[in-house]
Amino acid sequence: MVQHVTLELRREQAEECVAFWTLLGFKRVDPPPSLAERAAWMENGPTQIHLMWVDDPVALPHGHVAVVLEDYDDTLAALREAGAEPEPRTEHWDSPRAYVHDPAGNLVELMASPPR
Repeated sequence: MVQHVTLELRREQAEECVAFWTLLGFKRVDPPPSLAERAAWMENGPTQIHLMWVDDPVALPHGHVAVVLEDYDDTLAALREAGAEPEPRTEHWDSPRAYVHDPAGNLVELMASPPR
């Protein structure tokens, strides 16, 4: 199991990114005190997304973060309402899926169910 992933962003993108990950079922939690001035942490069950602000962020150049959504259709509708445009993709593992970019430009795969 992957426990966390770190995504780079500019400080001014923090609240927009927090709102994006909140739509995907994550909630904001406190980072360790040593990182409180340069990070926002999001958590869903045992998985965390560490949003680290840096001067010159790099979006994931080839990879992506994959998230299994508790309510796939409602989450995609909420993303569209918030201005994001999930792009439907070919089903894998008999599961609907879509791609969307977070506000910092990272590719996120949205899945209705996990791989079997």
